[in-house]
Amino acid sequence: MKILAVEFSSEQRSVAIVEKLAAGSSLQRGHAEEKNGRATHAFQLTESALRQAAMEREEIDCIAVGLGPGSYTGIRAAIALAQGWQLARGIKLLGISSVECLAAQVFENEIRGSADLIVDAQRNEFYRARYELGENGVWEIEPLRIVARAEVERRIAEGQRVAGPAAAIFFTGAENLFPDAAMLGKIACAKTKFVPGEKLEPIYLREISFVKAPAARVILD
Repeated sequence: MKILAVEFSSEQRSVAIVEKLAAGSSLQRGHAEEKNGRATHAFQLTESALRQAAMEREEIDCIAVGLGPGSYTGIRAAIALAQGWQLARGIKLLGISSVECLAAQVFENEIRGSADLIVDAQRNEFYRARYELGENGVWEIEPLRIVARAEVERRIAEGQRVAGPAAAIFFTGAENLFPDAAMLGKIACAKTKFVPGEKLEPIYLREISFVKAPAARVILD
């Protein structure tokens, strides 16, 4: 199976082509990324990754999307790309937590023990999840939730490893780590819970609230 992985949840956006091999392993065939830009060039990144892989669009069997949390605009762009592709080609889709992707990257860097992974949630708050990194794999020990800045500072003061997109900008002692499409594709090789495009939604833990606009006033001359 040939997977197009799309990870746009942070300021470092990337697309990768990963092939699932028969033995359960995976092979990275192409990769493209852009950093620190305001716009997301989804089609240019995709075409660049396909060229590296020497593949055509028609050869893609599955698209894996990083669902965040993170940049709502970037994640929606990735979802729109996947939804359009599925409508046109009938391919399989997977949605994967970008924090799960971060945890796998920490593990691949041969770091063991526990790690707090954080993502800016704005309003001086952060998404935070805790993972245990053992010799045999990675597992979540504290689920993703929104916490105040003070809680992250406390965890760092206690000696906890803290990492995430641009984390070092927010906290002294934290490590910068951005989710990457190559790892997203590798994770996707082990997953089989495919979903229709309309089921892909950004991970967003806040309650959505709407304020009704006041009725228009008619001014008579």
